[in-house]
Amino acid sequence: MIANTEGGVSPRSADPILRRVASRREAITPGDLEMATERTRDWLLAEQKGDGHWIGELEGDTILESEYVLLLAYFGREHEPVCAACARYMLDRQLPEGGWAIYPGGPLEVSASVKAYFALKLVGHSPEEPAMVRAREAILRAGGARHCNSFTRFYLALLGQISYDECPTVPPELLLIPSGLKFSLAAMSSWTRTIVVPLSIISHFKPVKRIEPGRGIDELFVDGKKGHAHQSEGFLSWSSFFLAGDRLLKLVDRVLPGRWRRRGVKAAHDWMLDHFRNSDGLGAIFPPMVYAILALDCLGYGADAPEVVQAWKDLNDLRIDEGDRTRWQPCVSPVWDTAIATIAVSDADLGDEAALARAGEWLLDREIRKAGDWQVRRPGIEPSGWPFEYRNEFYPDIDDSAMVVMALLRSPEADSPPIQAAIRRAATWLLAMQNRDGGWAAFDADIDNEVLTKVPFADHNAMLDPSCADITARVIEMLGHLGHRAEHPSIARGLEYLWRTQEPEGCWYGRWGVNYVYGTWQVLQGLAAIDFPTDHPAVVRAADWLESVQQDCGGWGEGCDSYDDPSRKGQGVPTASQTAWAVLGLIAAGREGGDPARRGIRFLLETQAADGSWDEVPYTGTGFPRVFYLKYHLYRIYFPLMAIGRYRVAVSERANQSTPALATRVPARPLPFD
Repeated sequence: MIANTEGGVSPRSADPILRRVASRREAITPGDLEMATERTRDWLLAEQKGDGHWIGELEGDTILESEYVLLLAYFGREHEPVCAACARYMLDRQLPEGGWAIYPGGPLEVSASVKAYFALKLVGHSPEEPAMVRAREAILRAGGARHCNSFTRFYLALLGQISYDECPTVPPELLLIPSGLKFSLAAMSSWTRTIVVPLSIISHFKPVKRIEPGRGIDELFVDGKKGHAHQSEGFLSWSSFFLAGDRLLKLVDRVLPGRWRRRGVKAAHDWMLDHFRNSDGLGAIFPPMVYAILALDCLGYGADAPEVVQAWKDLNDLRIDEGDRTRWQPCVSPVWDTAIATIAVSDADLGDEAALARAGEWLLDREIRKAGDWQVRRPGIEPSGWPFEYRNEFYPDIDDSAMVVMALLRSPEADSPPIQAAIRRAATWLLAMQNRDGGWAAFDADIDNEVLTKVPFADHNAMLDPSCADITARVIEMLGHLGHRAEHPSIARGLEYLWRTQEPEGCWYGRWGVNYVYGTWQVLQGLAAIDFPTDHPAVVRAADWLESVQQDCGGWGEGCDSYDDPSRKGQGVPTASQTAWAVLGLIAAGREGGDPARRGIRFLLETQAADGSWDEVPYTGTGFPRVFYLKYHLYRIYFPLMAIGRYRVAVSERANQSTPALATRVPARPLPFD
């Protein structure tokens, strides 16, 4: 298959390196594999921190820089040097036609473009500058600022560009709805909760910072229309119901005195303060951290209040300065990076026990032992799990927790009582977090009420936290490493979920990585860990699909556009991380001896830099499909190392005519939980 790049150029001829790779067909020697493994292993070990953990940059799009500038503008600080540094970074990321995309090679995205334009204007860029003219014209061609999403509209209201009447109402009374009801805060995804609570305080107080004449963005509204361009779904629909409710709330707001909302505001205030505890900011992610600062200001906290000082520190800890440019991370990923790096170094199998032991000790210390929001759905379960970030006590991550368990099994101290106890607690917790449909989600159980996706502030495409194939397969993989097989009741239910969600072509949707290559790799790896037959029709179809989307250069690539256009499954610029996923999937399917796997490894060997790293421009991580994408800067390192390491083991066993064993298998251990 010839897969076009996101810019429309065929990878067959786009890059001389890829042409050279495509021309190489000779056998791969054990020496080739060992040399490549050592180089990447050395690169990765050099990046390990003294206390044993790894952390790579987590890169998003320019909404982070623009929202930071807009936040500072609310406090009258838009002329600080950091804002100019953010502006330079944003201009570097501007599309040639004028707007801003949410991933490299992507099309203009209206909300990101409006915020970038507004931020640049506030910093001092003239609307007559060529870059600003191009941006304005591109935004107007896309329909103008009226088409911004709800969360962008709150920034515009905050700075006086639209009325709060033109934003969805976020009532603080949400916190008063009993958690067992379908429309309660507890029925929303964890990340939505952390955004909605401070936003409900802002929605109540309606703060406005007036911008001096000439610095606003009236010119971005076509014909002066500023109301949200809601898409009608018919009179008798949930969206119409919620829009009517929104209008009613706005009317009540104007008629009744502010004290009628006192209980709701107090509940939101208390919830927010409680969730600051033992976390790197509210939710430990950028959007709620910004809203928390604004909410504290609305509530009368002074700039020197401890809560405000800490909130600003947590936000600024995400800052990266590079020369005269400043960019922001959406959050940090040390637990995730450390777990995967540990597994990859173990797969290299080059005697790095000391590094693995340090990583295991660091991970063990990060286990969460206090109950978080998940206990609303699963009361009475002993707390366990790991966060994605350094600290996020209320939100242990199911995906991270499964990956950490597999990393701890690779530690030289895996049989020690502390690690065995942690694995037992985590496995018990993960089994309890299985959804009623048989799958697993990211943070909670059974957050799947589709009606909530119709509320007016749900256009961030992340209102729910439903089951997904990649996390379901990750938990199954972990259970396989703990000795369980397909007959285990939880695995059996998980498998039924996977069979229901397999695409007609044989692939699986990737919720947390781009996209079908990611999902298919993870499912195949999960199946292999439970010794699932490789001749099963579902496995055969999945492996066939992976082979069908391999490019002539030997690599695999898939663009973020496959979320918008499923016909683009498996098509895009080839990358090191996605090639590694595909090769790992083929190894898991028992096809390590085939030509596609060999060509994939050859692609990795030939594109590896002298220092053991790989270059990777496309984003291969997913935050919210169709809304926010991520570039994990270590994906290009530890996943190729994992693929090459496992390929070495697999082909060696095949050459020695021994019984093939999955390269991910750890030594057999007694089940560490009941």
